[in-house]
Amino acid sequence: MAMTRRRKTRLAPTGFFNIQNQTQRISGFGSGDFVRLKDEQGELWRGTAELLDDNTIFYRFRNSAGRVISGASDGYGIRLRDERGQVWRGYVF
Repeated sequence: MAMTRRRKTRLAPTGFFNIQNQTQRISGFGSGDFVRLKDEQGELWRGTAELLDDNTIFYRFRNSAGRVISGASDGYGIRLRDERGQVWRGYVF
């Protein structure tokens, strides 16, 4: 009998996202590696969550106007930065 290693399936966290900077807040639901958020003006942000080898998660979000927010999470909180240099912080629960 040949022995083979099974690869563990690693998924990005699933749950409700709440992310904000000094003036805006976006929130919504994410399932696996796809995240869909809405801001206070009702604009839709779509994004992906990519699980890296060191158990950090890299997030990328884009809205219909072309604005981009990206950053990483270490499991305790999310820290993102947009194209203007503003810092966005949040969490998943």
